[in-house]
Amino acid sequence: MTFVARLETELEQFKREGVYKRLNYLASPQGARVRMEGRGDILILSSNNYLGLANAPEVIAAGKRALDEFGAGTSSVRFICGTFTIHRELEAALAQFVGCEAALSYVSCWNANEGLCPTLLGEQDIVISDQLNHASIIDSVRLAKSLVRCQTAVYRHSDMGDLAAKLAAARGARLRLIFTDGVFSMEGDIAKLPDIVGLARTHDAVVAVDDSHATGVLGARGRGTAEHYGLLGEVDILTSTLGKALGGAAGGFTAGARALTDYLTQRSRPQLFSNALPPTVAGSALAAVRHLESHPELITRLRDNARYFRERLLALGFRPLPGETPIVPVILGETAQAIRMSELLLDEGVFVTGFGYPVVPQGQARIRCQLSAAHTREDLEFALGAIQRVGRKLRLV
Repeated sequence: MTFVARLETELEQFKREGVYKRLNYLASPQGARVRMEGRGDILILSSNNYLGLANAPEVIAAGKRALDEFGAGTSSVRFICGTFTIHRELEAALAQFVGCEAALSYVSCWNANEGLCPTLLGEQDIVISDQLNHASIIDSVRLAKSLVRCQTAVYRHSDMGDLAAKLAAARGARLRLIFTDGVFSMEGDIAKLPDIVGLARTHDAVVAVDDSHATGVLGARGRGTAEHYGLLGEVDILTSTLGKALGGAAGGFTAGARALTDYLTQRSRPQLFSNALPPTVAGSALAAVRHLESHPELITRLRDNARYFRERLLALGFRPLPGETPIVPVILGETAQAIRMSELLLDEGVFVTGFGYPVVPQGQARIRCQLSAAHTREDLEFALGAIQRVGRKLRLV
């Protein structure tokens, strides 16, 4: 069988198994409602645009100004050709926002995570990771194990007893790094950060938190999981994204002590061998941070939308996972059911993604609803009406 034939065979298998992903093309900016090619006006219930800033006039204008001032990009990596001043300004703003001494931007949070473990760890060290961490953390751990031969361990999801046991077993390691998501993207639940920080102090460990789904979402001013728990400034390492609440374009960052970001600048391969963020993205992300700092009411609106939507789903007879984040997974059981519900909802004018095995465990297939501060109460009622009609058609309620 030829190379291309093998790929075509596997793609056909994906389709038969119901896990083949089809791209839907948008003909308008990301927002609460969009124009979808071939579909017309669609309500978006599957975006990480938590604050509605992807199409905010101030954010767009800032990106245009940065394009005019700095051009399209650096044309090489930062230490070779120079770094634009807007990158320094963005990194200072991000560090202050998340309560850290310094921050270093990357072209994605995936790169920020990928550059962390292999750079900081060696054979004498161990990284201990939550079972449900994002794929970028998992790949960072795998990469470190392969490249620098560090030790690795996985603790059961949010099981503090298991984490304590893993830390105790690693007492001989030089560095014990605990790596966790702040908000777990498929479950919508929040890491038990106070307990994790407490265990880290007891066992002389370092804590790294990927706050991608918490930055701009959790805490009174959207400063993330640490602010949510009153632990701002007490987490050793934070990674996060600019591609969700903070403008929705692209990019990520790592924040912590100045020595950390300086060391990553010297040794982190995704940083050393990638161009800097395009100035348009740096400018729009900086404007998003400034906008959020001036408009904390966006956080309140987001929280109110999530609470209302979750309560109404329960009243309609669905089983959303409990939580307090704008990620509201509705458990349906089988993968085919989740995919079918997603397709029928799109026919109703609501875009929400269905997830099944192997993305989530067998029997835990779901649609994942994601709320935004940009959603109006009318938007939410439209979505809830569609979910109720489809739920009845599929005999789910």
